[in-house]
Amino acid sequence: MRENDMLEKEEIFSKVLRAGRRTYFFDVRATKADDYYITITESKKFTEEDGSFHFKKHKIYLYKEDFTAFAEILGDMTSYVLNHKGEEVISERHQKDFKKEYPAENTAETELPAISSFTDIDFDDI
Repeated sequence: MRENDMLEKEEIFSKVLRAGRRTYFFDVRATKADDYYITITESKKFTEEDGSFHFKKHKIYLYKEDFTAFAEILGDMTSYVLNHKGEEVISERHQKDFKKEYPAENTAETELPAISSFTDIDFDDI
């Protein structure tokens, strides 16, 4: 196993945020010089048609020299969203009681059209 892989496994402090199909992992880790940095990992579950599933992960490495600017920008961005859109969740799929409703099928389109008149044919005439 590579030394870098060993460092990835050593977590000093961790928190988890579960958010629907996504899970966010916040981990404090140590560098080779025993300084600390943070990793933020987004793990998203995807289900296949056959019922099997897999996870896609995206990771951000955040070092101490960037903490202040990162926290400031994150605060600015979250404040902007909340000030402009409020805290209400607009996206239907993120509402806890969301149930997808399908429009009622138009039965007039699926029924055969009514026949107003027809010609009675006797097979003996053919």
